[in-house]
This record gives sequence, structure tokens and C-alpha cells, in this order.
Amino acid sequence: MSDTPSSSTVARHPVRLQPMQVPKASDVLANDLRERILRGEFPSGTALPPERELVTQTQMSRTTVREALRILEVQGLVVIKTGRSGGAFVQQPGGDAVASSVSLLIRGQQLRLTALLETREAIEPACAGLAAKYRTGDDLATLDAANTLLGDLDIPLEQFLRANVDWHLAVATASHNELLTGFMTALSNAIYSSTENTAFVDDEVRKTTYRAHKTITEAIRAGDPTAATRRMTKHVHGYAEAVVRVEERTEIELREG
Repeated sequence: MSDTPSSSTVARHPVRLQPMQVPKASDVLANDLRERILRGEFPSGTALPPERELVTQTQMSRTTVREALRILEVQGLVVIKTGRSGGAFVQQPGGDAVASSVSLLIRGQQLRLTALLETREAIEPACAGLAAKYRTGDDLATLDAANTLLGDLDIPLEQFLRANVDWHLAVATASHNELLTGFMTALSNAIYSSTENTAFVDDEVRKTTYRAHKTITEAIRAGDPTAATRRMTKHVHGYAEAVVRVEERTEIELREG
């Protein structure tokens, strides 16, 4: 008896293949360059070969090469300059890249204000604790300058709010942790933009903020991580509670109005 399947058996069991996702050539080139940049093969400031040379080396079209470079530019890994001295130059990612990515996530997901405040309560006390360990003289000078401005009750509200953000970012910077600084930059700007500060920032709130910042700065200056963490925890938690109360009151007024 023959072992060859009959034609009817073959017909009943046709070969089926799954759809295959074939990456775009520009993605392949961008991925290769990205990995080499992140591995440190190309230090910051390194000029990549001109577009025409990249076409010759990779055997890809000019459109593909241009699109790959554009992907890397959007990701903050290259800077493209025009003119006679132009070209694509490598840029290693830093704190700004973290802040930009987190900002996009916050805006893209339309994260609730409560989620932003919860995240801030989770990480800002850690920033204060690290700042107490690693702060420099310049860090302390920046904190003092921002807080001195906050203590002036005569400055406009907008200037007070900006100084408040600057002080909190100075604490994060004093931690000398780029990830935390990037997170705090994105969080502070998002909270600042989404909070109706005029609803609760009066002279008493300004005085309370100034005093809280001063005691936290003192702990950072003294190199006391435990006190800095504890005081920052109390400060940001109190702020979060105040913001939530105002938001809830505003919602009730809108519904009743």
C-alpha cells in the first residue's frame, strides 16, 4: 500500500500560514543606530556620516535613511542641523529625555490629577532624602534663592507659583538622580498646569508653604535624610489634600450652578 496521501486528504488539510509582520527598513536602521548610540559606540557630539554616505553604506534608499534619522531625532538621540556645517549629530539621552517621555505619557493618557499627586507623594520625599545626602553648595544656594522669593508676600501669584515649582525642582536636582529629576520635572509642570491655584493660594497658604520649604531646606543643609524625607512627606501630603478639597468643591459648585 502506498504511504502517499490521497488527493482528497491533501485538499481537506490545506497548509495555512499566519500573517507576518515585516519591519520597515527605516525601523531596522533606526533600531541598529539606536542600540549603538545607547551602548556608547557613538559619544555625544559624534557626527553621523552624511545622508549620501549612509545610503551607500546601508544600501537603503535616501527616503529610508531620512526617515530613520527622523525617528532618532524624535526620540532625542540625534540632533539634525542644517547648513554647510549641518548633519546628524549624536545626543546621549539625559534628564530632559525622561521628562519629555513622562510628559507625553501624562498628556496622552490624560492622567487624573489625583494620580499625579499620588505619584508625587511617592517619589518627592525620596528626592528630599537623597538631596540631604548629596547636595552641594550650589544646590543649597538655588534652594535658598527660590525660598527667599516665596517668602515675599508682595510678589504676584504667578511669580509665587513659578518659584514654588523651581524650589521643588531644585530639591530633585539636589538628589543628583537624573531619573527622579526627570519624573519631578514632568510631574511638577503637569500639576502646575492642571491645578486651579487661585482657588486656594492666599497669604496664609503662602506663609505655610514658605515655612515648610524652609524646614525641609534646613534638613537638607544639615545632611539629615530622615528629617528631610519626613518633612517633605508631610508637606506634599498636605498640599495634595488641599488641592483635592478645592477640586471637589469646584465640581460641586459646577453641578449646582
